[in-house]
Amino acid sequence: MRTRIAIATHAFLERHFPERRVFLRSDTDTRFMRLRPATQLIAFSGATLIVGWAIIATAILLMDSIGSGNFREQAKRDQRTYEQRLNELSSERDKRAAEAREAQERFNTALEQISVMQSELLASETRRREMETGIGVIQATLRRTMQERDAARGQSETLTAQLENSGSAGPLAEDEDAGASPVDFLTAALADTAAERDQISADAQDALLQADEMQQQIRLMQDQNDQIFRQLEDAMTISVEPLDKMFSAAGMNTETMLDTVRKGYSGQGGPLMPLSFSTRSEQPSPDAERANGILNQMDRLNLYRIAAEKAPFALPLKGAFRYTSGFGKRWGRLHAGTDMAGPTGMPIYATADGVVTHAGWQSGYGRLVKIKHAFGVETRYAHQSKIRVTKGQRVSRGDHIGDMGNSGRSTGTHLHYEVRVNGDAVNPMTYIKAARDVF
Repeated sequence: MRTRIAIATHAFLERHFPERRVFLRSDTDTRFMRLRPATQLIAFSGATLIVGWAIIATAILLMDSIGSGNFREQAKRDQRTYEQRLNELSSERDKRAAEAREAQERFNTALEQISVMQSELLASETRRREMETGIGVIQATLRRTMQERDAARGQSETLTAQLENSGSAGPLAEDEDAGASPVDFLTAALADTAAERDQISADAQDALLQADEMQQQIRLMQDQNDQIFRQLEDAMTISVEPLDKMFSAAGMNTETMLDTVRKGYSGQGGPLMPLSFSTRSEQPSPDAERANGILNQMDRLNLYRIAAEKAPFALPLKGAFRYTSGFGKRWGRLHAGTDMAGPTGMPIYATADGVVTHAGWQSGYGRLVKIKHAFGVETRYAHQSKIRVTKGQRVSRGDHIGDMGNSGRSTGTHLHYEVRVNGDAVNPMTYIKAARDVF
């Protein structure tokens, strides 16, 4: 069996690789080399392997080159898309900031209009009270005038009756030298009485006309007051409801917060006081109740405005930046703040009024500023390149407190911004998003 296989193999090699001889001749000698079929097969196989390896290696290099080119193009496209997205986000943020500034301007304009409307309301209420008093005086004068007119009519009728009963003769006619005739005296008295009666009637008519005019003015002023009341109530609703939602969205108890602001109120003039138009323990009128309701809303709006300055609803950065890491678990531990990346030296601003409790180096945080605010809130600004405040300094919202850097345990230039309530870390974006539709 093996012999037959060997014979077949040898016949196959002889047929495809016949024995060849390579002659090598010199000047004096001639030699030759025998290339047996097996040797030729080995040489052919080796050459085939080398050529195949070269082809495969070349193909692999070409594929790698093409693939790396595709990867680079894809990476460039991804980078362009990412940069475009960042630009869109930056434009959107700038747009939101512009809208916030416009909203703040509208808010200030509304406050000014409300103040003007309040002054007009109080002035109109004063004029209405004065006109009501004037109507009362006119009505009293009219009643007195009517009584005097009735008395004058009675006297006139009495004198007329006496004149008719006296006749043309009598003791009065016996002495012409005594003076003027009683008839002339009575006639003059009647004429005076008639003139006085006519004057009293004219005065009564004028008083009635004035009363009607004043009643019409009072109705007109009541309509104007009602319109002013409606405008003030609508303005209060539009102004107070977004603020109420903002504080509620931030997880703050509005009533407790407002009580805290009232206790620490130090503004000029103090809180708004309710109106009181009666000094005789009478029930307030509907207008007074509406005015008191508006003043209560204005007081609430003013307290909200003060509270908004004391709570961290603003952004710590005003230039172009990007969010790189949010609040939550990261690498098995709590990332207690929000990271905002930007250029080195970018200004950092306080997000609310407060007092600086720490301004220096702290392990992990690097250069750190801590600010204590009202309502048990504290904000932290870490990894700064330069601190621009000192411990114990009082700052207001928007004050420049430091510059962005890469100090401490940091992998790049950014601001690590934290908000803590009663010592517990909360998501800063809760406050930032809550104020996005208000400021």
